[in-house]
Amino acid sequence: MTDYSTLEVPGPTITDLTAPFWEAVSEGRLIIQRCGSCGEAVFYPRALCPHCWADALKWEDASGHGRLKSFSEIWKPGHPGWLPVAPYCVGLVDLAEGPTMLSHIIPADRPVKIGAELVFAPTHAGGRVLPFFKISDQARSST
Repeated sequence: MTDYSTLEVPGPTITDLTAPFWEAVSEGRLIIQRCGSCGEAVFYPRALCPHCWADALKWEDASGHGRLKSFSEIWKPGHPGWLPVAPYCVGLVDLAEGPTMLSHIIPADRPVKIGAELVFAPTHAGGRVLPFFKISDQARSST
């Protein structure tokens, strides 16, 4: 298994708006926002609901489950800190709650495929915990 903890990579830009998300990730939890006005789930963190423009967004725990919508294998990282783990996979994860999230996909023992069931896998990388995903163990046993 790849050791991401020793990577020297830049961290996320944390603002007042995004701080609850990053704090939850550091605790091993995935949270998203939900609008108290229209009920839609929202990701990435925002001040206003993109569906109804209400300022009624509240944080809630997400299931941590999703499906791979699309992905790319990165051979030439944009930052040299990622070179030790290249090639690596990033993908669009359709969260069970509805929103889509861009994430690093932890390698599996078989090729990554669109539609794969994924599970949240908080991972130590570059001195912080990042919201990675991996192929679900249930998905592995069913193929």
